[in-house]
Amino acid sequence: MNGECLVAGVGAGELLFADVGLSFMGGVHSETGLVIDTHHPLHGSSVSGKILAIPSGRGSCAGSLAIFELIMNGHAPRALIFYHKETILTLGVVIAREFFQKSIPVVCLSAEDFASLAEARYAVVYNGVVDISFSAPSVAVDEGDLTSLNLEDFELTEMDGRFLDGEFGDAGRVAMRTIIRTAQIEGANSLVDVDMAHIDGCFYHGPGVLQFAKRLLELGGRVRVPSSMNALCVDRRQWKGLGVNPSLGAPSDELADAYRAMGVKPTYTCAPYLLDGAPAFGQRIAWAESNAVVFANSVLGARTMKFPDYLDILVAMTGRAPNADCYLADKRLATLRIDVPRPDVLDDSFWPALGYHVGKIATNDIPVLAGLEGLPVSHDDLKAFGAAFATTSAVAMFHIVGATPEAGTVDQATGGLSSVRRHRVTVEALTETWHELNNAPSADVDLVSLGNPHFSLTECERLAALCAGRKKADKAEMIVTCGRDVFEKARKAGFVDAISKFGGRFLNDTCWCLIAEPVIAPDVRHIMTNSGKYAHYGPAAVGRGFHFGSLERCVDAACNGVAETALPGWLSASAIS
Repeated sequence: MNGECLVAGVGAGELLFADVGLSFMGGVHSETGLVIDTHHPLHGSSVSGKILAIPSGRGSCAGSLAIFELIMNGHAPRALIFYHKETILTLGVVIAREFFQKSIPVVCLSAEDFASLAEARYAVVYNGVVDISFSAPSVAVDEGDLTSLNLEDFELTEMDGRFLDGEFGDAGRVAMRTIIRTAQIEGANSLVDVDMAHIDGCFYHGPGVLQFAKRLLELGGRVRVPSSMNALCVDRRQWKGLGVNPSLGAPSDELADAYRAMGVKPTYTCAPYLLDGAPAFGQRIAWAESNAVVFANSVLGARTMKFPDYLDILVAMTGRAPNADCYLADKRLATLRIDVPRPDVLDDSFWPALGYHVGKIATNDIPVLAGLEGLPVSHDDLKAFGAAFATTSAVAMFHIVGATPEAGTVDQATGGLSSVRRHRVTVEALTETWHELNNAPSADVDLVSLGNPHFSLTECERLAALCAGRKKADKAEMIVTCGRDVFEKARKAGFVDAISKFGGRFLNDTCWCLIAEPVIAPDVRHIMTNSGKYAHYGPAAVGRGFHFGSLERCVDAACNGVAETALPGWLSASAIS
């Protein structure tokens, strides 16, 4: 089978096949290659040393960071096979190739050829060609030409050429090579200017992450556009007092300091849209962090690719990005219409549950949701929807008719295309998703987890109101994560004091997908959250049972030590119009 060669080379071995996309970040163990995503059909299998065939990645922008770590520690697949465009995982391979001369082959097949792999036991991948067999092949691994870059049909500006010639140092030269290579993977033949960047690859995920940052510093890396920093693995001001092992805390600090030395602002938040100076409608930016990407594109109307980790810092160093994906007007149009039954009874758990469900339907399509026109929806609701959507989908934006700026009507969101496919959501399907997000074996709640993505000021205000005049149960903890900027505003407004009197506490700098023991106490068995994103990643990340529900239910659970397990009102057939 002849496919598109995304990364050259030769690899052979046992074939591991799935027809569901896989997020390497949070879905594959970074030290062993074991699939830990409890929602994935490959759960319990190892990708290490296999020919891995999946439709695409999904979820986190940090998939590039995760596959890079596996390549560096020798536990990566021997080759990757996709049938959708997959920039995030491919970029992780390109980074290992450009910076450390380590690589694996990557190929994209047609949907028909990809489907034919389902029954094969072994495969050989070489320079865009895939051979399958039912007996183990004997082929030497070949990483291919690690230096070639074809610029024949690529439009370079004078500044691009100066970067390639090394006028701005070795870091700028390698950054530009990698950006051009990514543009070619995206099918673009030119670059565009960007005004700001958000850097996601700043959290410690293993020695390779630190190696990469140090290598950039050694090469003279420095950002040229204003750049913010994503959440880390630890609260920098509290980790020692919380008993976090220095083997995690120290390299986390060192990694953050490396990015600070490159000029990245130490914002330490996964919700950069909550910072002062958020991007404007139509502004071209370069953001990583999946929830931030979909919020910027969908809610703010800014323009950004779903940037893989590591490409984000390289674009920040050059101010240039591939002229592809959501930078282009036609790539922002919806390709799938989803009709949603309108609930007459509503709470805030509706939006993340719906986002998670829609992401499973629109895995590689930009959706437009119809049927919810006139329903009250806040930025906090759209934040929760987008984070959960970006967990199960691989795309960079969504539209909701009447709620997002490029979807006044279905026709506006689709560009009037008549070929857009259509899907209808049912109450029964949403109920299945609700149960998928609620996997705890008992109603007990030991910890209430809030702030994934980081809490906004209005969320802090609402939480303070729900906590007023109440006290949490002794057996239950409640922890809120938010950025330093929001925390300071909440403190001045009195919200932090009100939540603290209830018994809740705050963490800054880090976010729930990166938090483990001892911050989550060893005796915690069941966690409740209002985050669809964390209800997905949490079971694999921390090995606990999860309850998902509204913010009000979370506060009640903190008071009672027990979760309300009845379905929410909006899942009642009588509550749907």
